[in-house]
Amino acid sequence: MILLKLFACFLIVSLFIFSKLQAYETRISPKYKTYFGMMTSILKPILNVFSKFFKPHKVGNGLALDTTQFVLLILLLLILMI
Repeated sequence: MILLKLFACFLIVSLFIFSKLQAYETRISPKYKTYFGMMTSILKPILNVFSKFFKPHKVGNGLALDTTQFVLLILLLLILMI
């Protein structure tokens, strides 16, 4: 159970960093691109599964929020509460 909670913490931190850097992926220095690639390889498959069930929420003209990240965050927080 402790390993699951540690993995959930890792995923929460990774999700935060991923959400902040995703728009600037092409400008990340080569030193950190490896770490970002590792986070992407872990998070993208998980987010792709959730994107089949949860569509982006329109918040303006041509602007939408990706709800899959919110759903993943809520699930990870629930794991930590167990």
